[in-house]
Amino acid sequence: MTKIAFGSDHVGYILKPTVMKYVESLGYETVDYGTYSDKRTDYPIYGQKAAEAVASGECDLGVVICGTGVGISLAANKVKGIRAVCCSEPYSAQLSRQHNNTNVLAFGSRVVGSELAKMIVKDWLDADFLGGRHERRVDELGAIEDNSIDEFKKIKDSNAKKYLD
Repeated sequence: MTKIAFGSDHVGYILKPTVMKYVESLGYETVDYGTYSDKRTDYPIYGQKAAEAVASGECDLGVVICGTGVGISLAANKVKGIRAVCCSEPYSAQLSRQHNNTNVLAFGSRVVGSELAKMIVKDWLDADFLGGRHERRVDELGAIEDNSIDEFKKIKDSNAKKYLD
């Protein structure tokens, strides 16, 4: 069963239980990495916790929520191997999985309501990475993350079959 890591700050905490319950109704397992109340806290703590669970393989994907989704997505993206996207509508969420192979989804509880959040999460979870020319770009992102100029050039100039469709 696919396991989804959840994290939020105190503002995202308001929406998180609703989204977690919805994701569970779709047949996924959820793991809550906090916060566990509406007491003021810092979003980087929980963006990092959820992202580390994904990067380590403890969870398959992650969903993180703060007021706008921006701050917590920035925190998640600081974890090596994470490609977090902040989305306020379903189309970008879907394409982020298909084209960018995102593994963490972020949104803001002050930006989207519970029904829109459900639509965003569903379209994101239902989408599959398309590979091909998109795989080259994801591999280039990995080379940038590794600060490997040589690897980036090698990928960019490659005519490998996996990059050609």
